[in-house]
Amino acid sequence: MTDSPGDPLVYRLAPAVAARLVGLAFLVLALTTFVVTALVLNLGWAPDLIVAVLVLELLVVLGGAGWLRSRAYVVRLDAQGYSVRLVRGAGVRDGRWSEVSEALAAHPRDVPCLVLHRTDGTTTSIPVGMLAADRDDFAREIGARLQEAHGRA
Repeated sequence: MTDSPGDPLVYRLAPAVAARLVGLAFLVLALTTFVVTALVLNLGWAPDLIVAVLVLELLVVLGGAGWLRSRAYVVRLDAQGYSVRLVRGAGVRDGRWSEVSEALAAHPRDVPCLVLHRTDGTTTSIPVGMLAADRDDFAREIGARLQEAHGRA
């Protein structure tokens, strides 16, 4: 994905994962609209409240979808280290390459991951299915950055 391991590189969220998140947001929108409608009918509030809440929710969902598509990232790599976002249970989310002893493929909880083993005994788990990139290319990129950081390039 990059010509030089020193260049910053961002791995975005896979489209299928982003679509699931947006679908969940639309489900929440529908449920919230249902609750607001029930409250308006039962409490005699102005029906315009339903429209206002629906428009506000749509703006939030569409804004969130735009953010997921264009700005959100799962992994950011640079010459100094890495940063992991949007991954629950990733372990250490930010680190320097000098703190990583090895990168291995693993399947914690049956999820294919690239696990970065750190020199302090902690780990960073990156689910490769969340990345909008080829798994092997991602692993090669991590390997190249580790080799460069440890002087084996």
